[in-house]
Amino acid sequence: MKLVRYGPAGQEKPGMIDVDGQLRDLSGQVADISGDILSDAGIARLAALDPASLPAVDGSPRFGPCVGQTSKILCIGLNYSDHAAETGAEPPTEPIVFAKALNALCGPNDDVEMPRNSEALDWEVELAVVIGTKAKYVSEADAMNHVAGFAVMNDVSERDFQTKRQGQWTKGKSHDTFGPLGPWLVTRDAVADPHNLSMWLDVNGERRQTGNTNTLIFNVPHVVSYLSQFMTLMPGDVISTGTPPGVAMGMKPPQYLKVGDIMTLGIEGLGEQKQTVIAA
Repeated sequence: MKLVRYGPAGQEKPGMIDVDGQLRDLSGQVADISGDILSDAGIARLAALDPASLPAVDGSPRFGPCVGQTSKILCIGLNYSDHAAETGAEPPTEPIVFAKALNALCGPNDDVEMPRNSEALDWEVELAVVIGTKAKYVSEADAMNHVAGFAVMNDVSERDFQTKRQGQWTKGKSHDTFGPLGPWLVTRDAVADPHNLSMWLDVNGERRQTGNTNTLIFNVPHVVSYLSQFMTLMPGDVISTGTPPGVAMGMKPPQYLKVGDIMTLGIEGLGEQKQTVIAA
């Protein structure tokens, strides 16, 4: 299934995309794409519905972040072997973990703000994992049972804030709109192999990133299990798993984003995003 949240920011309604690509309203069935509805039982209940019985939504409404009531956004740095190589970094021996503030979450096609005093705004197409059931001290063998599904995320980053302002990476990752998520949550059963998905990102129509999740250093079960050793993962939590090569920081010289630039990106089977950079 493809589950969505649509409507004005802060007023999103739950929906699903049927096999013909029609948006169907789920607000008569569930309050949001969040909480217990992300469990296997909750997803099975939605899967049992006849989409034709749900109201069709006309027009082209805005899509919001595809999951609601998120308690945290966790990210894994340098998790693609080819991306680590382009930055000149040694591949990590344990997952590099950092957080994005919740205010970074936005819709997949919302404008992305360039922060004030920003000179190094960058892009990162990433596979996002959405947690479906509480995960605490889970094994790798059991980890996927706690995953609701997958989505596209653009881990927008301000590199000077991230690397030159001392402290942790979080300050370069957490500006408003630095976490476009969606367009939809594709449930776990509909993704045959999350470790073999092609991914791409263009800036102003020119290809910047081309990759595949098969070059992940730490795969999804490892990451979910690893994080659950340090903190409890809750339904709706988002884990952004890293980016392939082709980021602005890795170009020689770097070619960072400017106001007016347009990013388009996508992952095989998970949909596409489009954002325009605006001034904050």
